[in-house]
Amino acid sequence: QVQLVESGGGLVQAGGSLRLSCLASGGTFSSYLMGWFRQAPGKKREFVSGISRIGANKYYADSVKDRFTISRDNAKNTVYLQMNSLKPEDTAVYYCAAGTHPIWNPESAARTYEYDYWGQGSQVTVSS
Repeated sequence: QVQLVESGGGLVQAGGSLRLSCLASGGTFSSYLMGWFRQAPGKKREFVSGISRIGANKYYADSVKDRFTISRDNAKNTVYLQMNSLKPEDTAVYYCAAGTHPIWNPESAARTYEYDYWGQGSQVTVSS
């Protein structure tokens, strides 16, 4: 059983930056594909970014491409999401997730049902 704990959320002004962290425990972190999703009030959970086991393949939603960067440190059992040039529409609860997808590509990375474990979420609020 893998436990995921997000941290680093908060309130920031538009144009600012935040870095989310997700610490994993209870499993072999390097064996998992990792993803970040977000959910705004009244909206469906949506894919933000995903990263392969050793970080060679990364995928991003179009809405965050060139602003957000995903990375992982397998020695620290942690995946990160660096968020720059934040916009009010980035306001949401951000979740990290771990999965063992049989195939890793942009389509599979974005499917919530491909992930086996989820964190509790971290609130990110961007003020205008």
